[in-house]
Amino acid sequence: MDDHWTVGRVAELADVSVRTLHHYDDIGLVRPSARTAAGYRAYSAGDIERLREVLAYRRLGFGLREVAELVGDPATDAAAHLRRLRGLLLERRDRADAMLAAIDRELEARAKGRKVTPEEQLEMVGARLYDVIGGAYPATRRTDPRIAGRIRGALGDARTVLNVGAGTGSYEPTDREVTAVEPSAVMRGQRPAGSAPCVAAAAESLPFEDGSFDVAMAVSTVHHWGDPMAGLREMRRVARRVVVLTFDTDEPDWQDRFWLTRDYLPEFAGVLAQFPSLAAMADAIGARAEPVPVPWDCADGLFEAYWRRPEAYLEERVRRAMSVWTRVGPQAERRAVRSLGDDLASGRWAERNGDLADLDAADLGLRLLMA
Repeated sequence: MDDHWTVGRVAELADVSVRTLHHYDDIGLVRPSARTAAGYRAYSAGDIERLREVLAYRRLGFGLREVAELVGDPATDAAAHLRRLRGLLLERRDRADAMLAAIDRELEARAKGRKVTPEEQLEMVGARLYDVIGGAYPATRRTDPRIAGRIRGALGDARTVLNVGAGTGSYEPTDREVTAVEPSAVMRGQRPAGSAPCVAAAAESLPFEDGSFDVAMAVSTVHHWGDPMAGLREMRRVARRVVVLTFDTDEPDWQDRFWLTRDYLPEFAGVLAQFPSLAAMADAIGARAEPVPVPWDCADGLFEAYWRRPEAYLEERVRRAMSVWTRVGPQAERRAVRSLGDDLASGRWAERNGDLADLDAADLGLRLLMA
């Protein structure tokens, strides 16, 4: 039968039992909509697409009732389901990477005979990347007033602001009507009392009507999204203007701008290998880009913050609040920290980077997109 597939063939292709397909049919989850010449039920291309979504959600651990609600949403098309599935899979990958890093740290501690605390043992079962690194944020990830000034200027006279990927609330303006969006429960739980209301949602599927806000902002978060371009388009949909603080990887040899990635952590380039170009992000929202220099005494402990204070990268508490270290893995982290420590002790780092001592700020790739 042209463009239709029998139950047996579908079961073979999907690696499920015919009984499973019959059960999905019985409960109305995936009902074959066609008939063979002999009168047997058959699956159309649309049925196959729905089955693909059902099986993908099931293999990600969703219950049948949850799956029925997800695939039955009339506002979600196949592309939206794929973006959601991609985000879930990336989140699981990040979670697995974070768990591996925690396991490696515990194994290393036990090998040295050090007692492992209950807190360290429980670190392994964190729910997602931000749930693992998020606990370290309050210690080092604070609002830098100079970066905040740039963001406030970009917001202009906006009255209503949506903060996407809001985290603990850094850089949220206090003189506007702000709504925050943050998928991580750990990050939401660390938002200060009295901060803006926070919705548990992902950037790629914002639960707001078109044009609901004057401005949608996103600060140092786009690289964590499952589908950055979809998230940016969503921001453009729900707001009349968009402000995004992100990172520029368009420039040739961009990783050489910063001595840490140039000399000690080349794996950083791999972390952003699939990250959209700055030009593509700007085009997606019709934005212009402006550089945001990082002050030498930056209060926000982002990855590039300590470019003139290299000893900070030797501190565990500093690194734990930077997602890069979890993403590159424990081996790369240990090697980089060891090499940096050796070069600081020997004076080699100062020989290579002595010119930085006279700079008050450095352009290390931070860019402000304004649309």
